[in-house]
Amino acid sequence: MLWTLIKIVIFLGIVIAGTWGVGALMEAEGGIRFSVAGTERTLGPLESVIALILLMIGSWLLFKVVGLIVAFVRFALGDTTAINRFFDRRRERQGYDALAEGMMALASGESKLALTKAAKAERLLEKPELTTLLTAQAAEQAGDTAKATAAYKKLLADDKTRFVGVRGLMKQQLEGGDTGKALKLAEKAFALKPKHIETQDILLELQANAHDWAGARRTLGAKLKHGGLPRDVHKRRDAVLALGHAKDIMDEDKSIEAREAAIEANRLSPDLIPAAIMAADGYIADKKPKNATRVIKKAWSVQPHPDLAGAFARIKPEESPKERLSRFAVLTGQHLEHPETRMLKAELLIAAEDFPGARAALGDLAENDPTTRSLAIMAAIEKGSGADDAVVKGWLARALTAPRDPQWVCDNCQKANEAWDPVCDHCGAFDTLSWRQTDNPSAPLPSGAEMLPLIVGQIEGPVDIAEDAEVLEDGPSDAGGSDDVSDTDTADIVRNAAEASSLETANADAPPVDEPPRMKDVN
Repeated sequence: MLWTLIKIVIFLGIVIAGTWGVGALMEAEGGIRFSVAGTERTLGPLESVIALILLMIGSWLLFKVVGLIVAFVRFALGDTTAINRFFDRRRERQGYDALAEGMMALASGESKLALTKAAKAERLLEKPELTTLLTAQAAEQAGDTAKATAAYKKLLADDKTRFVGVRGLMKQQLEGGDTGKALKLAEKAFALKPKHIETQDILLELQANAHDWAGARRTLGAKLKHGGLPRDVHKRRDAVLALGHAKDIMDEDKSIEAREAAIEANRLSPDLIPAAIMAADGYIADKKPKNATRVIKKAWSVQPHPDLAGAFARIKPEESPKERLSRFAVLTGQHLEHPETRMLKAELLIAAEDFPGARAALGDLAENDPTTRSLAIMAAIEKGSGADDAVVKGWLARALTAPRDPQWVCDNCQKANEAWDPVCDHCGAFDTLSWRQTDNPSAPLPSGAEMLPLIVGQIEGPVDIAEDAEVLEDGPSDAGGSDDVSDTDTADIVRNAAEASSLETANADAPPVDEPPRMKDVN
């Protein structure tokens, strides 16, 4: 640092002195007079400047000649590398120039020129840790995968460049779609540089896609340890990984282990809805309804969700509609203005055949925030209230083209997933599913919007919308307390709204459908 400062001061001093000297010379009337061997000559101001420049060039050449002579003398005295060192300095300068030009060509997208400059730099510098990397990147840009692979493999031989080589090969395998080899290379890269954030993220995603939940949790712990992840995010993602493990165990019919894993995931992140649902189902299987109620109630207080309500219904599947309405008050008493709470209460009242109450519970939701589910509920209310078939069909027609209800949408690729999973079904991204509405009108209906799940239970088999007229002619049926009431009016109405692709096509011979009356016009 001190030597650099000294050189800067000397350089400034030379510039100032030179400027002053040129100024003084230009003001001199007689110029510079000198005498050599009895011959006298006077140089004017311009001639003096030219002479000074020539003197500087001559001095530089003299220093080079002197340096070469010194190198020969040292060689003659036994220093066999003296001459090589003299010429190596020039070769090194040319090599770095070629390297810089190659990097500029690479940044400009001129891959062939970059390869040429990289080859020249490699020949002049003999520093593969610099030139081989440039060659690999230029070859990748040019589409020469084989040459890029060979270059990355050369980097594996040196400890200083091994990580770069492994990372380059890993990226190639990812682009080629070979996630198995990419996972092994990511593990090697992580072992070489455990603090490298990009490697941590890639390894975590690959492990999650491979369902290596234990390995993914170790990687997540390393991210937290090395400061690559906030503690609250780590806690949630650790719960997501634990839940993924629980889902795999459940698929293997290891029910006890699955329950324990689900409860552990819920403990790590009580607001994680899928974990709360799986933990509640585990408590229900263990005949611990109070624990299941506590888990669902806590998760609902964070975010109302139809799947939470479905799990809450499974605690007492045989209760009557009125009993269910009363028990669900612990949920419907929270977040009173939330759309999910309002639709849930309306569904419960429909099951209890309290259609005016259902209309009041739904409020203006079908008008101000219409979705497939809210409009289908409105159709069920109209049917139960004895409205004309045209009115009911009008609500169903609107339901078919209305915005989709919230569902699990990937924040990375924006695709809707049929169910929650730690990894997106479409792009493979980890922990990117969030419960929200999608702008895609062709997205599949979420499970919570295909039916009134808490009232009618699971509907099985496709429904022909052509039977809609017959369904609407049936009178109100007894909703009952069982989950298996798929032949009720409400079930048919919602099922038709969810699964029909074109109401107009199916009812081509039917009379025109009237526009449904606005809510303020409904008695």
